[in-house]
Amino acid sequence: MTIAIRPTPTPELAADADARFEGISDPVEQALAVLRWAGDTFGPTFAITSSMADGLLAHLASRVIPGVNVVFLNTGYHFAETIGTRDWITSALPITLVDVQPPTTVAEQDAEFGPKLYERDPDLCCSLRKVQPLATTLAGYLAWGSGVRRDESPTRAGTRLVDWDAKRGMVKVNPMAAWTQDVVDAYVTEHQVPVNPLFELGYGSIGCAPCTRPVAPGEDPRAGRWAGKNKIECGIHT
Repeated sequence: MTIAIRPTPTPELAADADARFEGISDPVEQALAVLRWAGDTFGPTFAITSSMADGLLAHLASRVIPGVNVVFLNTGYHFAETIGTRDWITSALPITLVDVQPPTTVAEQDAEFGPKLYERDPDLCCSLRKVQPLATTLAGYLAWGSGVRRDESPTRAGTRLVDWDAKRGMVKVNPMAAWTQDVVDAYVTEHQVPVNPLFELGYGSIGCAPCTRPVAPGEDPRAGRWAGKNKIECGIHT
């Protein structure tokens, strides 16, 4: 039996790959090429993450990496619609769901820090229920992928297709970095990709239920995340 030898993830490896894929003009072909490279290079030591706002990244990845590991952070605060979308995506696509639970339940967190920590210290709540559990899970991988796009917010405008995640010491791919909302909408329609029904109720970006609200017409899609707080990212991508 031949054992595949995986390359050591390095900033140089990420930079070389990023330069290679930036030259692909078609956004769908670009995304598939990035994911194909990640699958070929890292095999089972590559995983993608999904907030279950939709099945777009999972659909793309499963086309070139059937059975790809899809990490879902089950914070205990999700909308019922998000859990339903997770189950829908898992049943519809050839993926392997990695359902990650925080080390403490919401009730245990309330007992230690007091109820509604998300209101008093949203950064700590995100760290306990998302950032730290993800770090623990990704420790078993060499590379990971996200659905982050440059057009989502100013903090994401410089997102690279293939980047070096210095915080975790691994390669991070963002296959849809160059996509626009028009490209997203066209792909979802063409391939009938599962989408969280909350979008039909005015939500522009979907996170945990207590910290997410619908957005007004013309408002930034992420304006409904941590509204009223000096916070625009949970900490996973920063």
